[in-house]
Amino acid sequence: MMQRTRKKHSPVFKVKVALAVVQGKETIAQLFSRFQVHPRQIHAWKEALGEDAPEFFGTDTEKQEKDQTGLITQLYQ
Repeated sequence: MMQRTRKKHSPVFKVKVALAVVQGKETIAQLFSRFQVHPRQIHAWKEALGEDAPEFFGTDTEKQEKDQTGLITQLYQ
């Protein structure tokens, strides 16, 4: 009897699938067929993308604002 191994998907693949869901051009069933990933997993990746996206885009902006504020303070001194 063969033992099944779990598929390990790369983060790039997960984002690709999640973005395909967000675009809304295909149904979940179509994405399941195309990517061979269970619909529940597709929904989980979509939600993870939605939760983590603000952090991804927000950290650089906040860091730049702090750096600029510190630079302005130094220039005034």
